[in-house]
Amino acid sequence: MDSLSGITAFIHVAETRSFTEAGRLLEISSSAVGKSVARMEERLGVRLFHRSTRSVTLTTEGELFLERCKRILSEVEAAEMELLELSATPRGKVRISVPIQNVLIMPVLAGFMRAYPDIELDVDISDRMVDVIEEGFDAVIRTGAPQDSRLMARKLGGYQLQLVASPGYLERHGDPAHPDDLIRHVCLLHKFPATGMIERWPLRVDDTHIEPNLTRALTCTTMDPLTYLAIDGVGIACLPDFSIRQPLADGRLKVVLEDYTDHTGNLWMLWPASKQTAPRLRVLIDYFKDNILKA
Repeated sequence: MDSLSGITAFIHVAETRSFTEAGRLLEISSSAVGKSVARMEERLGVRLFHRSTRSVTLTTEGELFLERCKRILSEVEAAEMELLELSATPRGKVRISVPIQNVLIMPVLAGFMRAYPDIELDVDISDRMVDVIEEGFDAVIRTGAPQDSRLMARKLGGYQLQLVASPGYLERHGDPAHPDDLIRHVCLLHKFPATGMIERWPLRVDDTHIEPNLTRALTCTTMDPLTYLAIDGVGIACLPDFSIRQPLADGRLKVVLEDYTDHTGNLWMLWPASKQTAPRLRVLIDYFKDNILKA
């Protein structure tokens, strides 16, 4: 720690250009500051300051050393602050953006609020592709591989897309036996809000991805209406398994074309890259990792 106190003294002298002023800021004598800097110079084998009776200026070596010392001191201060925050109850405000998936998100948010009552959540529920940095979000949940180098990422878990329909719909229209049969069915399609593109159904025949002709009875930018319409017997929808566990379990939905469906995706938590992550955000990330996508 003697080296650290020497670095602190050196930085104060460099910034104030005065041993006396540095001593005042550090609440020690100017001679103590001078001795600390002298010991550092002796240990390093270089002069850090040009000294005269009227001025104190940095040498070339001193200027280089100053930049490194500032970074070191900043890291130490940040580490101290992080440890102090760890010992305290996480509190403050977290602004997050989550997809419109009530079945998936709401139970986790409710549990988090009970576990961390001192953290205020500001939740944007939207399927649009928000700009995490520009719009000031602390974190977002997304599907697909992270591509923004400005963001940190943590995988929350995996999921699968499944083609489903209600028993009543299948009684009226029959079970499709092959992807080509979908041309004769009512298809409920998801459209990406950012691009307007239709999400492709993950169908394979003989290990080859195919894109069968689908009757576009309805397109929608969110999944919840597709789930409702599929349960209501309107048509066939392609939905993530986490959103239809209960309807499948209680028989309101049935999986179709299972042998031809091949998809595995991941949910990610993304947040702005920085050297330190606030405790309130860290506990949110950990909580979602531990609780989302759990059967």
